[in-house]
Amino acid sequence: MKDFKGCSVRRYWFQYKWSNIFEMIRDMSGKPKTCSERFDGRLVVITGATSGIGYETAKKYASNGARLLTINRNKEKSETLCREISHRYGTECNYILADLSKLKDVKNVVEKLNSLNSRIAVLIHNAGLYLNKRTLTEDGLEMNFVVHYLAPFIINYFLIDKLKRDGSTRIIFVSSEGYRFASWGICLDNLQWEKKKYSGLKAYGSAKLAQILSMHIFAEIFSSENMNVTINAMHPGFVKTNTGQDNGPVYKFFKKNFLDKLSRDPVESAEALYYLGVSKDVESITDKFFHYTTIEELAPPAKDMELAKMLWEKTLRIISEKYLNLEVK
Repeated sequence: MKDFKGCSVRRYWFQYKWSNIFEMIRDMSGKPKTCSERFDGRLVVITGATSGIGYETAKKYASNGARLLTINRNKEKSETLCREISHRYGTECNYILADLSKLKDVKNVVEKLNSLNSRIAVLIHNAGLYLNKRTLTEDGLEMNFVVHYLAPFIINYFLIDKLKRDGSTRIIFVSSEGYRFASWGICLDNLQWEKKKYSGLKAYGSAKLAQILSMHIFAEIFSSENMNVTINAMHPGFVKTNTGQDNGPVYKFFKKNFLDKLSRDPVESAEALYYLGVSKDVESITDKFFHYTTIEELAPPAKDMELAKMLWEKTLRIISEKYLNLEVK
């Protein structure tokens, strides 16, 4: 399919199965498995750790002795977090200030992570957002695309050599069942939403789908290089977070009075992220999508390796054009 652009009703229509939907619904009522093992002295990197899932995850790892390096936008909140972690748990907590919608900040994150002498034991890509209106970053890219997909992609990609030296790392995407909103795949000729009417749900879903597709390629690279690196995606449950605070009053009212009242405590998400980062039960599992801690079959577009490879190549072209003189390999 030489003209394949990635979004096609016909391409996936007959691949969908009701069993996949029923599996997702069943998993929604479940609870995450827990892990009682400690993680003393090992370094955990978490993006977006000053609130919600990231905050609870930081506390969970710190309570079990892990050292933390968090990546956040707000200096005051970052300092408050690290003071709390150090005071309550007696473990090391540092931070990198970065707005992951800005490629110059992403570059700075990559440089600082690559300069670490410590091995990164767990890398959790948690930072996220939800926008009802199409918003461009200072680099001229769509915000969902950058924060949920391009920034984690760049960090993973330019850390490959360090991860190879470190010898053992678990990478976890805080993903979402929302990837299903991109039910007909990703439109490779419309990644920035210039050509079609913007939909917050579809833009969010497309970015999360892109994240999962990149996971497949990263897993292949780690395997082919004989690296002891696993990479997985995880739906954190329907939890109460600050996501969507940049939207208008109507969305905020709906979130506060309806969505938040149906949501679970992000402590459950933190339990799942700790299990996936620490438990020996999953130490060799890679390239999987977890609903909490249960492996779930992906919907057809998220299993499309042809789309994954084409998206990968297009992403590398975007990086070479936009990413401040860092050459892709």
